[in-house]
Amino acid sequence: MASAISSSRPRTVEDIFKDYTARRSALIRALTYDVDEFYALCDPEKENLCFYGHPNETWEVGLPAEEVPPELPEPALGINFARDGMKRKDWLSLVAVHTDSWLLSVAFYFGARLNRNERKRLFSLINDLPTLFEVVTGRMPPKDKPSLDSGSKSKNSTKRSNDRQIRSNSKLLDDDEDEHGDTLCGSCGSNYNGDEFWIGCDICERWFHGKCVKITPAKAESIKEYKCPYCSTKRGKQ
Repeated sequence: MASAISSSRPRTVEDIFKDYTARRSALIRALTYDVDEFYALCDPEKENLCFYGHPNETWEVGLPAEEVPPELPEPALGINFARDGMKRKDWLSLVAVHTDSWLLSVAFYFGARLNRNERKRLFSLINDLPTLFEVVTGRMPPKDKPSLDSGSKSKNSTKRSNDRQIRSNSKLLDDDEDEHGDTLCGSCGSNYNGDEFWIGCDICERWFHGKCVKITPAKAESIKEYKCPYCSTKRGKQ
């Protein structure tokens, strides 16, 4: 297992943070878009299972590493056992909490040789992102919410202000001023920023940084119905 989890060891703050965000992105996808598959894999009848996020942005539910001690800090053991004894949402939240702890432990395992200021900078970069728990539960610390004068998401940053959402109802524009601060990117999990371009999927109605899904404002203007990468993949499998 360990050889699958790590390749080259990141050493600088930037490289460690890049490793962290790649693993985090994979884990967020498992707990949101791939949640049915993830749920099925965590069968309580199986042995003690762990939840891994890899630096190539893939995730895995598997057995713990055989060697002791393992090459990297080990995720929580036996996440599958509590699955059927809890409400699905509560179980996913519990998995998210343990996985947040694992992500931090991996980052600071790599950062053991950093100096005090570098460790502080690494934690600051990590702390600027919502935790998995916050993404899964939809919560976000008040300090991360942008002020209302940062602009309306529908007016400043998405093509849907010009078509489907306004045509279907005016609620988006009315409520956007109050609710856009809680919006998280469906790809990276970061919170809304009025200074960045965002686009909404017309299928699953999640929002994404344009840069995360490789859509520019100009390109968005020519799209009649936007399907995010996850919905496009699902449609292709049907």
